[in-house]
Amino acid sequence: MLWLHYALIVSLLLSVSAKYISPALFWVPAFFGLAFPFLFLANILFLLFWVAQFKPVFMIGAAAFLTGVPTALRYIQFSRPDSTTSQPLKVTSYNSMLFDLYNWTHNDERRASILNNLNEIASDILCLQEFYTSEEKGDYNNTDTITRLLRLPYHHIEYTTTLRNTDHWGIATFSKFPIINKGRIVFHTKSNNICIFSDIVINKDTVRIYNVHLQSISFSKKDNQFLEEIASDHQVNDRMLGGKNILRRLQKAFLKRSEQVEMIAKHMKMCRYRIILCGDFNDTASSFAYERLSENLKDAFISKGNGFGRTYNGKWPQFRIDYILYDERISCINYKRSKETFTDHYPITAYFTNIGW
Repeated sequence: MLWLHYALIVSLLLSVSAKYISPALFWVPAFFGLAFPFLFLANILFLLFWVAQFKPVFMIGAAAFLTGVPTALRYIQFSRPDSTTSQPLKVTSYNSMLFDLYNWTHNDERRASILNNLNEIASDILCLQEFYTSEEKGDYNNTDTITRLLRLPYHHIEYTTTLRNTDHWGIATFSKFPIINKGRIVFHTKSNNICIFSDIVINKDTVRIYNVHLQSISFSKKDNQFLEEIASDHQVNDRMLGGKNILRRLQKAFLKRSEQVEMIAKHMKMCRYRIILCGDFNDTASSFAYERLSENLKDAFISKGNGFGRTYNGKWPQFRIDYILYDERISCINYKRSKETFTDHYPITAYFTNIGW
């Protein structure tokens, strides 16, 4: 038990260090970073075990616990919204999963449900990842629909893929306020990942909104099947091969995300406006990607979130991978995750003051 706890503590320390070490330099800690919540909880169980046994070794577990607490607080929060007499700015980030374009959910009403849900949230600024729109008559012109239905007349859309000159895949930011400048950060990858920035005038103030979709792991059907079989303790024919495929995909995603976040961080350093960064990071709060992008920015969930804040509705990872980060000169008075979703992500909304009024 003692040596097992020692091994666990080493793993926990590696998971804590993952946020400080770029996978481009050394990618092994990034794997442990994914497992941080499980390692942290396991250490607590060992700590309680040693306390019950009146063993002095509990002090080592206690030290590891204290080391992990700051990272653990990125996963769970208990806070209350602040009251305000003014109308706050509502900013929503959502991976819309192409509005269920390919009918993954086998529900023809899913697109309407997604749009109705966004209409109920009634955001002032809406950042959508995995956005799809079509100019083909009779097809889904989501640009026009969102502009009219959600009453967001200004938009900034960048396409990563276009077919038949009419069907577009990409990323989009919609706004109630005028957009005076637009730009994009191209990652130079074959995937559809991209970052865009929009300078938005809110009354007399200008705020830069970054909308980002970082590299995903892109598990195949075989990978997902392998994970399901492992989780259910079913017999797996070739565990070694399946495990290698999983590790290879994870490593590739870690490396690509580290490159992408460096490009975004460098671009944000040159920005003279206050920043709000929204997006699907495809990584947990104990990752290097999150740590790098949150430098000099606050996290709306940590400021005003409540509960575990899980944003991914898929099978794995069951944690927060969507974020709204904001400039320290802005005040966040509330943060909400929608109770229901119609894609594999939950919409998240932050409420801000001290912007333009």
